[in-house]
Amino acid sequence: MTDRSGAPVVVGVDGSPSALDAVRLAAREAAIRHRPLRVVNAFLWPLLGTPMGPVAAVLPDAEIRQEAERLVREAVDEARKVDVDLTVTGAVVDGGPVAVLLRESRDAALLVLGHRGLGGFAELLVGSTAVQLSARADCPVLVARGEARATGPVVVGVDGSPVSSEAVGFAFAEAARRDADLVVVHTWLYPPPVTHREAYGDVLPLTYDPRELRADEERVLAEAVAGWSERHPEVTVRRRLVAAVSPARVLVEESADAQLTVVGAHGRGSLGGLLLGSVSHATLHHCRSPLAIVRHRRPDAPR
Repeated sequence: MTDRSGAPVVVGVDGSPSALDAVRLAAREAAIRHRPLRVVNAFLWPLLGTPMGPVAAVLPDAEIRQEAERLVREAVDEARKVDVDLTVTGAVVDGGPVAVLLRESRDAALLVLGHRGLGGFAELLVGSTAVQLSARADCPVLVARGEARATGPVVVGVDGSPVSSEAVGFAFAEAARRDADLVVVHTWLYPPPVTHREAYGDVLPLTYDPRELRADEERVLAEAVAGWSERHPEVTVRRRLVAAVSPARVLVEESADAQLTVVGAHGRGSLGGLLLGSVSHATLHHCRSPLAIVRHRRPDAPR
């Protein structure tokens, strides 16, 4: 991923309260990046909140599009309330939300989403659109979750994987941009004890040195920040090495006081069949601050 000089911050809107939260967040992000903001509505009329019934079935297409255009105008006005000097444009684009916003992400510096849209099921904590775009977008995705704060650290989770390094680089840049501390979190576990197969319950002696194991994990954490600290010497870094079963739970706890939490879309523990790695997926559902998801993009990956 490049800096994409001049590229806008893009925010998707659908008329939901979550989308307006995303608009306000996107406006602040565009302002601190000195970039324009582009507000986009994917024109798929059932997502406008219109009741499905005899009346809705006969609404003229022109009226439905006018409603979409009204949603965009309201979102543009809301963004300008955040920063009157911000350059804001809006567009209604034909297509489903995932397809439209994936196309928008190709030329965006950042894609901002609400955590829930009008098309989701009530029992889902995060809408499917946010999940799919977080895993597939061609730029970092910022999801409006939790409380938007102007203070507090930037928090990033690391695990030593390539995408983890990209997430750390993004987090350093964000901490520098916000003049905030950076909390770098790495979780680990002792290997489980081995039981003797012929005598169930008999625990065999440890086959590893706990001190060496912890030292290895400390090296993973140190190496994750070393090069980035040299590029951003102005950023104060706090390293957190935590023995925990659930990395996502630790990140969610750390996010409670953060102004931004950052994760990679995939890590060492992710399963190939998941759109998102297990840690990023769980954090997306429970994070208490706005969450940035940085996807690793192979140079040969298709667009």
